[in-house]
Amino acid sequence: MITIETLCVRAGNVSVVEVQHWIDSAWLRPEGEPGAYVFRDIDVARARLIAELTGELGIGEDGMPVVLSLLDQLYDARRQMLHLRAALDSPQAADLRTRLLTLLDVQEKGRG
Repeated sequence: MITIETLCVRAGNVSVVEVQHWIDSAWLRPEGEPGAYVFRDIDVARARLIAELTGELGIGEDGMPVVLSLLDQLYDARRQMLHLRAALDSPQAADLRTRLLTLLDVQEKGRG
């Protein structure tokens, strides 16, 4: 269990007030209720990201929802690609791999 105080330290010594603002803005979504939030490791990583985006990169209040949404989409696409790769790596997918490689090769030749 990670408390808000622990999260503040792990995210780069940000203040509780700042983290509360991130929660109020729905940039960070912990479990639990105000005053009894429970954070997970993924929340710590997201808090570090938010701290970096707002601090080092200067992303403002208006831009943050867009940036976080785009990053969420990117991470989701990456997860899906990893699942697809795992499925294609299974022995049962040998025929599918062959057909997919053929299809990709045909498309690549069409571009060239």
